[in-house]
Amino acid sequence: METWNYFNYFTEIEEHFWKKRGAHLLVSPLDWAIMETWQKAGVPLDAALKGIDRAFDSYQRSRRGAGKPLKSLAYCTDAVLEVAEERQEAAAGAHSTNSATRKNEPFPRADLKAYIEKNAAQLEKGAERNAKSSPELCVMLKNSANSLLSSLTLLETPGILDLEDLERRMSIHDDKVHAALLSHASEEMMLKIRREVDSQLSAYRRKMKAEQLALVEKQYLQKRLLDEYQLPRLSLYYMS
Repeated sequence: METWNYFNYFTEIEEHFWKKRGAHLLVSPLDWAIMETWQKAGVPLDAALKGIDRAFDSYQRSRRGAGKPLKSLAYCTDAVLEVAEERQEAAAGAHSTNSATRKNEPFPRADLKAYIEKNAAQLEKGAERNAKSSPELCVMLKNSANSLLSSLTLLETPGILDLEDLERRMSIHDDKVHAALLSHASEEMMLKIRREVDSQLSAYRRKMKAEQLALVEKQYLQKRLLDEYQLPRLSLYYMS
């Protein structure tokens, strides 16, 4: 990550999509999953916004755009990735040295500390809720909370804080929690979520590439499991 202005990556895209669609509606779990695939693929925020504009222009020129609003970010995926590739090619050819204009200001350590402690507390609550029904999951969530709190020592070190390294650690904790939920979720819960994602993606399967679909399905599943267990995302990208 070259800059840390992506902390509002999701809300910026969400608001832009609202404005283009002309309705302030809740963004669906599918849309959040799609945004996460863009973020993880390193798509710059401005490329995502321009890609959405391009997709809306294309949609409005098509027959489908006649009186029907564009309902999902899934329609914008190809355009967003296309713009991101164009930006990457342009950057490779330009060899620009505008490093002085880059904004790489870390968050106050007190804010990071509060964010980590809040997430650890939510993991503890999740462990308590599952203590009787799933003792093994309870232990895993408690261990994750303790590991998360151990990361606070990084905030106490002198010198410049390495936010990228801290984010790597948060992502590892995210992956561990997700793996724990996957292994302990009931068959009924998994079936419900799988049906949801199949229903949400049915209209876009022909438009999206196989690797895009796989990533969206993975992110959707992760988000919905966290919703079901009332647990937070731990990545710094979700710090508000």
